[in-house]
Amino acid sequence: MAFNPGNHHEDGSVYTPLAEMNVTPFIDVMLVLLIIFMVTAPMLAKGMQVDLPKAARAQPLDTKTPIIIAVDGDRRIYLGKEEVPREALVARVKAELGEPARVVHIRGDKAASYGDVVGLLDDLAAGGITRLSIITRSAGGK
Repeated sequence: MAFNPGNHHEDGSVYTPLAEMNVTPFIDVMLVLLIIFMVTAPMLAKGMQVDLPKAARAQPLDTKTPIIIAVDGDRRIYLGKEEVPREALVARVKAELGEPARVVHIRGDKAASYGDVVGLLDDLAAGGITRLSIITRSAGGK
């Protein structure tokens, strides 16, 4: 509690209590809570795993077929099921892409060189195709 030493009362006391609240501890607590929420918020964004029900008339959200590029162990590149030379790949993907909202899926064979897959990703990014995803098999798959 703070006191104002300048005032005198009838009872002879010199100090008068002031009715001001000290907000420093309140601000400290609020800043700590803010930091806690900033740290935990990204962890909560993933959502819960639920067993979704089936619906007979449900339609998928994205009805477009994905663009799939595959690299095999012999360094051959496929756009869909058709083999494409690496020099012509970016132009062919752009022609099929149509709109920039679609994602290009990259499938690299286990026997393919890491450098070949990274080079392919680099070629696509240099050509302005930046919405890329790398397809892998799930841990439970064979």
